[in-house]
Amino acid sequence: MAQVFAFFINLTERKEPTLEFEIMYDNFKQELEKNKTDIELVTNFKELINAEKSGKIGAFISIEEGEVLGAKVENLQMVYDKGIRFITLTWNHKNTLGYPNYQYFYKNNGLKPLGIEMVEEMERLGIVPDASHLSDKGFYDLVSICKNPFIVTHSNSREVTNHPRNLTDDMIKLLSNKGGVMGINFCAEFIGKNKVTSIEDMVKHIKHIKNVGGIDVLSLGSDFDGIENEVEIKDASKMGDLYHYLTKTGFTDYEIEKIFYKNSLRIFKENLK
Repeated sequence: MAQVFAFFINLTERKEPTLEFEIMYDNFKQELEKNKTDIELVTNFKELINAEKSGKIGAFISIEEGEVLGAKVENLQMVYDKGIRFITLTWNHKNTLGYPNYQYFYKNNGLKPLGIEMVEEMERLGIVPDASHLSDKGFYDLVSICKNPFIVTHSNSREVTNHPRNLTDDMIKLLSNKGGVMGINFCAEFIGKNKVTSIEDMVKHIKHIKNVGGIDVLSLGSDFDGIENEVEIKDASKMGDLYHYLTKTGFTDYEIEKIFYKNSLRIFKENLK
C-alpha cells in the first residue's frame, strides 16, 4: 500500500514557503518515527515493494507549490535528498516558475524561464512534474519540454465540466501519448453542478477520459484533505462503492485495477530513481 503525502503551501498565508516546507518536513519525519512499525518513507518502486513486504505503508512525498524551491535550481537537489519525488509547479497563485489555472486569466501564460530550467533539472534528478493547477500554456510547455511522462494529480475533464482546473480533450490525448497519468479529483466544483460529489458524476468523467485518452491515463486523485464539499465516497474506506459502480457500468476488473493503482504504480516504477 502506498500514500503520497502532499506538502501544500498557500502563498497568501505563508510568506516564507521554503521555511514552511522545512517545518512540515520535520513534523512529518517525527510522525513517521512515532509510527515506524506501520509506515516508512519510500522514494521509488523497489522501496515501496520492500515496505509492503514488511507490512508497512509506503509514504511518498510531494510538494504542492513550486515556490518552496525559493527560485533556486540548486534547491531541487536539497528536496530530492529529503525524499521528494513529485512537485506541483504552481497552486492557485502565480510564482517564479509559472502561472495557475484556477481562472482563465492566465490561460495563455506559460512556464517562466526559471520554470523551464527547473523542469529540466527535475527530469535529470528523477522528480516528476505535476501539472495540476498549471495554466493551459504551461501544460503545453511541459509536453514540449519533458522527455519522460509527467502527471496531473487531481484534475478532471473540461469537456464534461467546463472548469479551468480540468483538462481539455486535447490535453488528455497529449498526456496519454506522453505516458502520463491524471487523477480524478472529487471536488464538486470540478465534477459537475451538484453540491455533493456523486459516484455517478465521477464516472461520467472517468468514461469520457477513457474514451479520449485510453485506460492507461486514468488514476484517482481524490484530494480528500483539500476539498470542503460533501462526497458520496466519504473516505478511502468507501472506495469499494466506486469499484461496484464501475463494474455495474461496464468496466472490467482489468480496467478498474489500472484506474485504482496499476497506472500509478507504472509511474513509480518507470520514473522514480
